[in-house]
Amino acid sequence: MANLEPAAAQPAPRHSFFRSLYFQVLVGIALGILFGALYPSIKGQPPGFAEQLKPLGDVFIKLIKMLIAPIIFLTVVSGIAGIGDMKKLGRVGLKAFIYFEVVTTLALVIGLVVVRTIQPGVGFNATEESMTNGEAAKYVQQAQELSVVDHLMKIIPDSVAGAFTSGEILQVLFIAILFGVALVAFGDRGKPILRAVDSLSHVFFGIIAIVMRFAPAGAFGAMAFTVGKYGIASLQKLGMLMLCVYLTAAFFVFVVLGAIAYFHNFSLLKFLRYIKEEIFIVLGTSSSESALPRIMVKLEELGCSKSVVGLVIPSGYSFNLDGTAIYLTMAAIFIAQATNRPLTLWGEVKILLILMLTSKGAAGVTGSGFVTLAATLASTRTIPVEGIALLIGVDRFMSEMRSITNLIGNGVATVVVSKWEGEFDAARAEKVLNGEIDIEDTEPLLSETRLRGTLDERPDEKF
Repeated sequence: MANLEPAAAQPAPRHSFFRSLYFQVLVGIALGILFGALYPSIKGQPPGFAEQLKPLGDVFIKLIKMLIAPIIFLTVVSGIAGIGDMKKLGRVGLKAFIYFEVVTTLALVIGLVVVRTIQPGVGFNATEESMTNGEAAKYVQQAQELSVVDHLMKIIPDSVAGAFTSGEILQVLFIAILFGVALVAFGDRGKPILRAVDSLSHVFFGIIAIVMRFAPAGAFGAMAFTVGKYGIASLQKLGMLMLCVYLTAAFFVFVVLGAIAYFHNFSLLKFLRYIKEEIFIVLGTSSSESALPRIMVKLEELGCSKSVVGLVIPSGYSFNLDGTAIYLTMAAIFIAQATNRPLTLWGEVKILLILMLTSKGAAGVTGSGFVTLAATLASTRTIPVEGIALLIGVDRFMSEMRSITNLIGNGVATVVVSKWEGEFDAARAEKVLNGEIDIEDTEPLLSETRLRGTLDERPDEKF
């Protein structure tokens, strides 16, 4: 690295906008919507051409999910062991937990206030026939099988290997925390293991950089399927609910998270521009997990410490799901309104208390929020679980909102906790957010960053 020329003699290259992942994913989304509108599925007929493109999106999400468990394990272990101080580890974890609880509870309350005020479900008068839906039956069955104790017990896997094969983030996180703490207690004898873990994480992020080249095709297939199967017309009946959910999410992002960013001295708008590629990947795939590896690297590039990123982002994907919290509250109350099951104030508070538990661990994959909603309704014993059938046609469209809000919320949380810990490079962040450090071509950047090592090993002049 010593033979690099100074920045003045070797300016950072500017990359073509048309080669950027941001543009390519945007094109994939636009084409997906177009194909979905041109080749819609017809009820009672075999799947249309647009619906048959679903495997493109499924393949991309499966490729990402294949790598999520090892990446979370390696980064959490590396973050915990890298801290090396159990007191500091407990301090960071406590700060992150307090932030998660306060912000997600605020999201739940905001969702409740909006849905109670606008009352989008009043007058829907859903009948038992309208709630009879074969696709909803599987969610009802899963909800009936889950109790609060079951929800907590799912955190502990049946075996270490089982945590990595089940795809449960909480289980992997649980094992990673135990492994990292044990590695810290191992002292100097654990350093070779830590170096191996760190090196292996670089390799997995290199694999992610390869997989991300398929992101535009994945966004195209997923969006074509959504529009082709459910159709734009399916939005009309439940349009008011969708409008409420999207406006509430926008309010939460720009007002609540914007205020949090303002009081911590960074611009939310500049931050959103910085992570625009990840936002469009999530928009196209309806899964916040599809951008998880990239957002971790982006936050390190921004100036957050590696140890804080390694702890906050993976745990945030289980405990800081702001978009999911908003959706669950509004959807639950909407179903109560639509089925003419009026709730008392205590009944609404009870739903909030249940959601404070069930909303944790709802992974960022499409459909997981729906399962969590079914479990929540089953716990209330007041709102019919079968009411989720009313949302089948539009849930996929609201999934994008949930996932994007979750992504942004966890990004802001990481910056905030890094600042609380005094492990945030504000000078670098200012340059990155102002575009003074060139990071437009993120594909080679992310791969090169992880394969070469930590930020401390890389001079800013390179970028």
